Amino acid sequence: VQLQASGGGLVQAGGSLRLSCAASGRIIGYWIMGYFRQAPGKDREFVAGIDWNNNTHIADSVKGRFTISRDNAKNTIYLQMNNLKSEDTAVYYCSADRHKVIITRAVHIDYWGKGTLVTVSS
Repeated sequence: VQLQASGGGLVQAGGSLRLSCAASGRIIGYWIMGYFRQAPGKDREFVAGIDWNNNTHIADSVKGRFTISRDNAKNTIYLQMNNLKSEDTAVYYCSADRHKVIITRAVHIDYWGKGTLVTVSS
């Protein structure tokens, strides 16, 4: 299973970015996919997840600003990040797992994509 992430970059506070992640290989359509992030010196934390039926779970820290969506035909998910804040600066990791519910602990994730850096300047 490969997770190809794209997007990210440098943006001013209040701006927007969109991340995308395409899954390939022995991916199964009903897998749960999502994003975690890791800021320097901090643990990897859950950001958002989405299941096959487009049920989503968004972390409280980004709720109302971030949305996650999924194109099952393309095995691709998107993380739309609006009204970005400096505290959103982190490396963002795409995730995929075979659990039946959206997992928020990084230790339980089956597959990770390469991280993509998001830097929000104040």
